[in-house]
Amino acid sequence: MIKENQKKLNEFHVFSDGLILFFAFPIAYWFRFHVLQGQIIVPLRSYVAMGAVYTAAQLFTYASFGLYQSFRRTSLKRELTRLWEATALVMAVLLGWMFLDKGMVNYSRGLLAIAFVLTGVTLSLKRLVLRTALRKYRSEGYNQKHILLVGGGPLAQKYLHEIRTERSLGYNALGYVSAEDENNGLRRLGGFGDLARLLEELGPDEVVAALEPADVWRMPKIITLCNLAGVRLYIIPFYEEYMSPNPQIDNLDGIPLMNIRYIPLDSWVNAFTKRAMDIVGSALLLLLLSPVMLICAIGVKLSSPGPVIFKQERVGRNNKRFTMYKFRSMRVNDREQTGWSGQTDDRRTKFGAFMRKCSLDELPQFWNVLRGDMSLVGPRPEVPHFVEKFRGEVPLYMVKHQVRPGITGWAQVNDLRGDTSIEKRIEYDIYYIENWSIWFDIQILLTTVFAVKFINDEGGAEEKAG
Repeated sequence: MIKENQKKLNEFHVFSDGLILFFAFPIAYWFRFHVLQGQIIVPLRSYVAMGAVYTAAQLFTYASFGLYQSFRRTSLKRELTRLWEATALVMAVLLGWMFLDKGMVNYSRGLLAIAFVLTGVTLSLKRLVLRTALRKYRSEGYNQKHILLVGGGPLAQKYLHEIRTERSLGYNALGYVSAEDENNGLRRLGGFGDLARLLEELGPDEVVAALEPADVWRMPKIITLCNLAGVRLYIIPFYEEYMSPNPQIDNLDGIPLMNIRYIPLDSWVNAFTKRAMDIVGSALLLLLLSPVMLICAIGVKLSSPGPVIFKQERVGRNNKRFTMYKFRSMRVNDREQTGWSGQTDDRRTKFGAFMRKCSLDELPQFWNVLRGDMSLVGPRPEVPHFVEKFRGEVPLYMVKHQVRPGITGWAQVNDLRGDTSIEKRIEYDIYYIENWSIWFDIQILLTTVFAVKFINDEGGAEEKAG
C-alpha cells in the first residue's frame, strides 16, 4: 500500500510539475509584454515551443536530482535546495544555448527570468503545501510505514524515541526482535531466530536493524533473510554517534568505503564556488569600506601608543597557522596570546570599545579572506593556546579545522559569540560544515548584516588582547 501511495504521489509530482513548467512560459509572456508593456518581436507560439522543450529537460533533471523519490526522511530545506539547483541548472543551459545560437538573439531574457522565478516559487509552494498536508495526515495515523525493528538495546530505543516524537513522519513500529526482553515500551515479537517467520507473517514495509556491538555478527543472516523476503532493510551502525548525517560511500575496486564525515567542501566544484565568492566579496568590501578603515586607523593611532594593526597567530584550515589582522582595540600588553577578554576588559581603549561594539576592529580580516587564510563564512579561528586546550576537552573540536575559518559563521548568527559554550559552538560549526551550500553561506551573510551581528564577539577566547 505504501509503495502504491508513493507511486501515485510521484506521478502527481511529475504531472503537476509539468503543467507548472509548461504554463510558466505563456504566463511569463503575458506579464513581460502586456503587463510590463515590452516590445513583441518573437511570437507566443515560439515561446510555447521553447516551454515544451524546457519542461521535458527540467522534468528529466528533476528526476536525476532525486526529486521524484520519497522525501519522508528528508528535510524540506534539502528538498527545496535540490529543486532550485536543478531549476537553475536547466535555465543556465538554456541561456547558454541562446547566447551561442545567433538565431535566438531576439528572444527575451527578461521573460526567461520571470519564468525561472515563477516556476521556482510555484513548485516550492506546491511542495510546502503538500508536505504540510501529508505530515498532518500521517500524524493522525494514516499513510503509515510499518517497521519491524531488529534489536532492542539503547540504539533501538533511540530510534524508537525519534519516530514516536516525530509522529508526522508516519512510522509505526510493529515490534522488535531481540535475544532478550529489553523493556523499551514496544512489544517483543521473538528472538533473532524468529525473523524469517515474522517477515512472512507481518509483511513489514521496512526492517530497521539497530544492533549493539555484541550482536553485529548476526548482520549477514539478517541481510540474507530480508533479501529473501524482498523487504527493504535499513541499518543503524552502532557507531552512529561518531558519523555525520550524510556519510559518503566511495568504491575501491568493488569494495565500499564509507567516509563517516562527508564534507561538501571536499568537492572541488563546491570549493571553487566558495573561494570565488570569497575573492569577489572581500575585494569589493575592502574597496567600499576603505574610507571607514582609514577613519578607524586614525582613531586607533590617536587613542593609545602602539601599532594600528594588531597581528595575532590563529589556527586555520588543516591546522595550519596564519596571521590574523585586526584594528588594535586594546593597550599593548603581555597577555596577547593567552588572555581571555571579557565585556568589561580594562585593557580596552575607549575607541577600541566603540570599534568592538560596531565590529569595526574586524574589518582588516577581509584581507585575510583575500589572501586565502580565511573565508567570509566559516567557524571562527582560535589562537594556538586555546586550540591545544580545547582539543582535549571538547569532542570533535578539531573537525572545524577541515575548512577555512570565517569572519562570521552559523554559530555567530545564533548568538554563540564571546563567553558562550564552546561545546555548543562546535555543534553549530559542525552542522555548518556538514550541511554547507552556497545558499547556506548567503543566508548566514544576510542574517549577519540584517541582524547587526557582524562578528561582534564580545569577550571569550576569540577576543584576545589587542
